[in-house]
Amino acid sequence: MKKITSTTLLLLLVFSNLFAQQEKGITGYNNWLDPWTDFQPNKPNYGEATQILTGNISENITLTKRNTYLLLGDVFVTDSTTLTIEPGTVILGDYKTKGSLTISNGSKILAEGEPTDPIIFTSSRTDKNAGDWGGIFILGNAPINTFGNIASLNFGLNPTSTENISYGGDNVESNSGSLKYVRVEYAGKTTKNFGEFSGITLAGVGFKTSIDNVMVSYCKGNSFTILGGEVNLTQTISYRANKNDYDFRTGTQCNISNALAIRSPYISSADGSRSIAVSSYNLKEDADTSKKETFVNAENLTLLNVSKDLKSDIKVGLVQEAIFIGPDASFNIYKSVISGFMPAVIFDSRILIDGESLGKIKFTSSYFNNCKGNIFKEDSRNNDDLESWYGSRAFDNVYSKGPDSETFIDSNNSRYPDFRLRINKIIASNSYDDDDDDEDE
Repeated sequence: MKKITSTTLLLLLVFSNLFAQQEKGITGYNNWLDPWTDFQPNKPNYGEATQILTGNISENITLTKRNTYLLLGDVFVTDSTTLTIEPGTVILGDYKTKGSLTISNGSKILAEGEPTDPIIFTSSRTDKNAGDWGGIFILGNAPINTFGNIASLNFGLNPTSTENISYGGDNVESNSGSLKYVRVEYAGKTTKNFGEFSGITLAGVGFKTSIDNVMVSYCKGNSFTILGGEVNLTQTISYRANKNDYDFRTGTQCNISNALAIRSPYISSADGSRSIAVSSYNLKEDADTSKKETFVNAENLTLLNVSKDLKSDIKVGLVQEAIFIGPDASFNIYKSVISGFMPAVIFDSRILIDGESLGKIKFTSSYFNNCKGNIFKEDSRNNDDLESWYGSRAFDNVYSKGPDSETFIDSNNSRYPDFRLRINKIIASNSYDDDDDDEDE
């Protein structure tokens, strides 16, 4: 098997600095993680709610920083209404009723915080846990790949009208508003028949919708679920999700850049937990093959699994793949870091390993570190051809084995931010403290 020669990251960084090339993984001239993120969100106490949101919101409304709001049950923004949220506003999801917020098709949310004053959605409880409340649903009328072009959310919501949970259409420019400098914490309630909610669900959302600088942490389901539409995700963070960090389905056309996903094997779901899952359908007969298949273009991603003892956690089956790709889907990832998984990538068993399939799935200029295998096909005993194909010089990938303390080091180059130093601090201070992950049943 022909493999790219492994090299140390230290040499990689030295050479990249000498030639003034950008490093792999999250990038930028400012450390966009600071100061709006919070990797220990259980510590702040936001006090009691002063205003209650419940039922349907059918008139334009602005939520202000001077109040603390409570989502009581399933709350729907309907009838082409705009929900505006001021920077610094705190919205609590009610634990008893598992509050949620749905922006119905045709309505908008304008939640634009600031780096020093983010908007916070979190649990109503003082002692917060994953799954305390529902999460956020944003619905638009951009295309999806199901028959009829219109679908209804199947997540166990309780709307007063099915129109409030319908999404999809033919408007790729669909504008459902914006989320900017927003944190969503401890969402992902569990339902009896519909599984877990996601932190944020974007369904049929068009490209005029803006999603950037958004962090989802301690979600019991997926952090981000994208169902169809054409949407861009910029500078997003998924931290310690129970299921997938980013889940793309139903014909979505998505660009995702400068994203960070940090996983813990000790809180992952046994039935599937990945950094990225890409699929066009659950059942092929439910998809309209005349429409676009799911396509995800990813650039400058950092996908990290943090273990106390990675070899031991792999041996006992706690570690899964970072990326799963289903049949009839396209995926392109560039200049990214994938560290600490088993393996880094898995192709669905239905994907044929031929020129057509490999032409739709591309890994280039990326760094595969400390993974038990790099690129595999599901249920295959021999993955040498895949490993060799993506390990060739044409793709400029690096396969290496090294601790994360070396993977994410400060470049000492003033042109670049100290993201790697920052990530190291996050790993050191948070990755092994799982006491607050125990759920109250």
